[in-house]
Amino acid sequence: MNPRILLIEDDPQIRRFLRNALGESGYDIRDAETGHRGLSEAAAYRPDVILVDLGLPDMDGMQVVRSLRAWTSTPIIVISARGLEDAKVAALDLGADDYLVKPFGTGELLARIRTAWRHASRGTTAQAPVTAHGVVIDLERRLVTRDGNQVHLTPTEFRLLSELARHAGKVLTHRHLLREVWGPTHADDAHYLRIYMAQLRGKLEHDPTDPKLLRTEQAVGYRLDADT
Repeated sequence: MNPRILLIEDDPQIRRFLRNALGESGYDIRDAETGHRGLSEAAAYRPDVILVDLGLPDMDGMQVVRSLRAWTSTPIIVISARGLEDAKVAALDLGADDYLVKPFGTGELLARIRTAWRHASRGTTAQAPVTAHGVVIDLERRLVTRDGNQVHLTPTEFRLLSELARHAGKVLTHRHLLREVWGPTHADDAHYLRIYMAQLRGKLEHDPTDPKLLRTEQAVGYRLDADT
């Protein structure tokens, strides 16, 4: 079966364009023009990935994300003209897996969909080694190698890398990473994150000044880009 995509978007031109683009790429796509209709379709259609616009006519897309996350772990990619950092952080904190600002290229959207679907498809094998840009992260064995050579990480560095690897391809906000790695009392200690990300890049990136593995989403968070 072709991967199933649910598009929740009120603009008929964007719906038509994405139906064509995703259909030509082998996806089975269904669309809804309102939030309530989208929620009903999500329950009936059981898509593999859900695309949600924030500017819906009957309810805010943030509410749609919140409602979906109450019962499903299906990957959610927000597609919105709201480019402000606060909107991105809010959507990701509510449970969205990714956020694309309109206008965006079809190639970028397809890449994000593939990443989201691949991550969800791992299911019970989510602990399998993650391979990315010459780095292999074996979460079960707590072993990290770069170009075949073992990389020695401190316990905190490994916890941070593990959290990113478990959600490879997904943007994790600063607050999420701080809570998961350092605990809830450190949710605002962003300097911890900057220091340890710099250390990880120094050990894992071929060029720490131009990172390919540990990517920054400016003022929002970080993402580990796994191989496609």
